[in-house]
Amino acid sequence: MLYFIEVVLPLAVSKTFTYQVSEAEYHYIQIGMRVAVPFGKTKIYTALVLGKTNTPPQLYEAKEIHQILDEKPVVNLHQIEHWKWIASYYMCSLGEVFRSALPSGYILESETIISAKENTEIDTDELKDDEYLILEALKSQSSITVQEVIKILGKKTVFPIINRLLAKGALVLQEEISEQYKPKLVRYIRLQEEFLQQERLAELLEMLSKAKKQRELVLHYFQLQAREKAPISVKKLIETSGSSAAIVKSLVDKTIFEEYYIVQDRVAFDKEDDSQFTLSEAQQVAFESIQENFKSFDVNLLHGVTASGKTEIYIKLLEQYIKEGKQVLFLLPEIALTTQLVQRLTAYFGNEVAVFHSKYTNNERIEVWNQVLENSPKAKVVIGVRSALFLPFSNLGCIIVDEEHEQTFKQHDPAPRYHARDAAIVLAKQHGAKVVLGSATPSLETYYNVQSKKYGLTELKVRYGNVVLPEIQLVDLKDKYFRKKMSGHFSDELLEEITETLSKGEQVILFQNRRGFSPYVECMTCGHVPHCPSCDVSLTYYKFKNQLRCHYCGHSIANPTHCHSCQSVDLTTKGFGTEQIEMELKTLFPEKNIGRMDQDTTRGKFGFEKIIDSFKNREIDVLVGTQMLAKGLDFDNVTLVGILNADNLLNQPNFRAYERAYQMMMQVSGRAGRSEKKGKVVIQTYNPYHNTIQQVLGNDYAGMYKEQIYERQNFKYPPFFRLIKLTMKHRDFDKLKEGSMWLYNVLSQNLDMPVLGPEEPAINRIRNEYIRTIMVKIPINKHLGNTKKNIARALMSFEAISQYRSIKVKVDVDVY
Repeated sequence: MLYFIEVVLPLAVSKTFTYQVSEAEYHYIQIGMRVAVPFGKTKIYTALVLGKTNTPPQLYEAKEIHQILDEKPVVNLHQIEHWKWIASYYMCSLGEVFRSALPSGYILESETIISAKENTEIDTDELKDDEYLILEALKSQSSITVQEVIKILGKKTVFPIINRLLAKGALVLQEEISEQYKPKLVRYIRLQEEFLQQERLAELLEMLSKAKKQRELVLHYFQLQAREKAPISVKKLIETSGSSAAIVKSLVDKTIFEEYYIVQDRVAFDKEDDSQFTLSEAQQVAFESIQENFKSFDVNLLHGVTASGKTEIYIKLLEQYIKEGKQVLFLLPEIALTTQLVQRLTAYFGNEVAVFHSKYTNNERIEVWNQVLENSPKAKVVIGVRSALFLPFSNLGCIIVDEEHEQTFKQHDPAPRYHARDAAIVLAKQHGAKVVLGSATPSLETYYNVQSKKYGLTELKVRYGNVVLPEIQLVDLKDKYFRKKMSGHFSDELLEEITETLSKGEQVILFQNRRGFSPYVECMTCGHVPHCPSCDVSLTYYKFKNQLRCHYCGHSIANPTHCHSCQSVDLTTKGFGTEQIEMELKTLFPEKNIGRMDQDTTRGKFGFEKIIDSFKNREIDVLVGTQMLAKGLDFDNVTLVGILNADNLLNQPNFRAYERAYQMMMQVSGRAGRSEKKGKVVIQTYNPYHNTIQQVLGNDYAGMYKEQIYERQNFKYPPFFRLIKLTMKHRDFDKLKEGSMWLYNVLSQNLDMPVLGPEEPAINRIRNEYIRTIMVKIPINKHLGNTKKNIARALMSFEAISQYRSIKVKVDVDVY
């Protein structure tokens, strides 16, 4: 009898594969385990076991697996079901979800090992220089990797050379796979058992009488053990005694001390004693309202103004679910936000909190994965960004999605292009868990679901401690420029407010949603603007590095001294970014500390923490930043927020532009006056009478919602229509134009709904690939599944045409 397993590979292939196993392997393997399998000519991949069968595949001969990688499943059945839903709903392969979900330390690919073929005589005169170098290297060592060949030859393209040597029978190739994750082992030390007896102890001290430092270390060990009553690590012993590793080693060599290792978590948190608090009256009402709503609704929106104390309500909810023995997932839109929230939650819950996001190392993420898988007490509460959704929960009680309106919850590249908020609601339904969506400015889709009685609603209309909302002041930039009352990009009113705030020892946040010094450099003689050679965008100017850089492909050039077109030296910068604002402030307030928080200053693992801690500790007086600053951060000494150019937010080519502008301005405004000091917000704009800006001024969410929902219905946008966007890319402009037209015609004929395109986007070339987009608008009353099947069939037909096969097609479902 033959035995087979069905597996999924971490590749963009839509089907699963069947491999043959022995009877013993068949009975040992469980669903959710990883196995190493051969795929293609030589490669070995990590695959995930989805099922077992006795039926061989019909279209190909099943290969045997290479090895079993796990002793027990690393993925549970709940996850596999959720991954299948994501693959189906967001129109991608299960392999792409698998690759995105598992920490990369768990997805192993084989390494090609090259060794010389034994008993083979090769005529060195026939060898080329590169081939000779490889064989010479193999004389001094038994085997080398492809990476080592690249170093030896000093070139990246080495496979043609390796293939020539294979053809001559000089080499043998093997594939090796090895586990990347290694647990953290901490070195501990203890006294040998024989010396624990009283008489042997006196002998020991006598024996060490001439080795003074060793004797002191042993005595210090006894003191430490009496005080700690716990295992003593080598590091702690050396630090507290002021001794050295050499002295410890000599005591181990004399078999006086014995070394041993204990596996330790890479990330651990301590609980604080004074972290308890009580909810205010308004918070208590909101907390009870959420619990009441959970009787009728699985999803509840907590609509609370900025600084209303939503986090305290979340903490009380977490406490309730932890007492019931349940796991809780706390999703945040930005890594920047996890910094403050982790401090708050770990102070309250101690080491019951785990954190999962991309700034953590592979090993740290695998440890969190294993803790969640084992339902460990160290991971009762998991805080993370959208990727935390894929963790192996088995006992999920509640999911909290904070700042649910944030666009960063949507994954854009690579596939799966999922929306974490929507996927979280489906995950909660699978576990029978509840969901709390929190926001001061909910997304239109969520609020529409509240109005349709699909979600429950809890409102929190007052700030914590009855702190008043900040006063908002509009500054008309047209008028200020006309009256010459501008200093750089600052109006006289904003400068007065900054000066007054700083004189009181209070802090300021300035918001400009564009990084760099200036969006572009322009020649004043001929109007030429330097563009990226690979993308259809102008290069952004960075003054600190004195270079022009492309934000799409990373291409950079030195800042030109003359125009590349007409050789004129009359060049000027246009527009402004965070770097320019930071420099202007340093000129205007030379004695103050100016900080900047954007993608360029937060690249390191602790980039966010350093800036946020400095600002919280009042080491920075003015913090300039992009949208990273806009949400969820809590600084009690900030009393002034300045929005330098509100029109940047309004004039975006997107149907959500006004909604996002309202949300962004309200969120940034909410950073001001969060304690007893009253806050102020200054918004600089060329269009102070714009509806959206007036709605921000009046804190009128209902007015913004009514206006935008009316427009959405008129122009066929969500929540009344679902959007699926197809993006096509190719280096050949004409082939792309022809292929996109063919696909558009097929979709128009087969779908009874609006199909728009093929459209050239505003940026129509990135990394030397031209772009065309097609938008399908699906009415809410049409069957979504059938529509997706029709689109998938059209894409299969498109791929079957040989001349269009090289065109890359990307499908993005719910593209908002």
